[in-house]
Amino acid sequence: MKATARAHGAITIVNAISIGKGAAMGIDLYTEATVEIGGRDIDVVIKENPDEDTTLAKAAVRKILKLAQMDCGAYVEIRSNIPIGRGLKSSSAAANAIVLATARAVGLNLSDTEILNIAVDAAIEAGVTITGAYDDACASYYGGIVVTDNLKRQLMRRVEAPEDLVVVLLVPELKSYTKFFDKNALKPIASFVEEAYKMSMNGEYWRALTLNGILHAAALNYSMKKTLDAIRAGALAAGLSGTGPAIAAVCKKDVVSDVANMLSEKGCELIIAKPNNKKAYSWVGDSVAGLN
Repeated sequence: MKATARAHGAITIVNAISIGKGAAMGIDLYTEATVEIGGRDIDVVIKENPDEDTTLAKAAVRKILKLAQMDCGAYVEIRSNIPIGRGLKSSSAAANAIVLATARAVGLNLSDTEILNIAVDAAIEAGVTITGAYDDACASYYGGIVVTDNLKRQLMRRVEAPEDLVVVLLVPELKSYTKFFDKNALKPIASFVEEAYKMSMNGEYWRALTLNGILHAAALNYSMKKTLDAIRAGALAAGLSGTGPAIAAVCKKDVVSDVANMLSEKGCELIIAKPNNKKAYSWVGDSVAGLN
């Protein structure tokens, strides 16, 4: 019993930590998880980041095995090109992929909502999220642009992300893990984040992304220079993704070079991604595609 699943990363449009509601957009970076059922223990190997914590992966597998009433272990192998701990939803992508692969491996036919709820429950149990990150989970799982009520675990709206756009990501070496985050730092900006959320509900996604990014950069003491530089270079929107430190700039193809040049910074990785509208999926057996 062996299966593999793929789920994608995402960028923040509205951070849900301060108000319990958020919005996000899927991008084409992804995580694949291969799960083989058997043995007594749950063994996890994270190929690109072998020293990362495996608590989330084990929690996700454990929940599916319990649901399937199976008293056994599993071997989990995770491959990803999503930078971990930078605000690009690596945890949501991992949780979704692991839950989906494990369910396929044990033969459980679960609904999308059931898969998402199990993935979010595993993330909460592992301590990698504050609000449950339902916005991130939905963007990772469904793709496209999503607006959610995280506290109610309700998908308020989903639309296809424009596929003619490009997402330029500035990814510093510094990592920022949500489990170590003090949410009190965001209390002063909560009412303004509500305004960004209203924008997203009205379909003003790029205004919401930029306002949200500026608010959270100010609250978390990140420099806003790169965000403003990206907008000056022609980006439709730019801002901190999650609690950072990555900055995401959404732009049209004809200004990608200009935006990338303005965002570029010594010691940081620059990633060119595209919006993703594909839903997470699984198949029987090993990975069918290598990471780029």
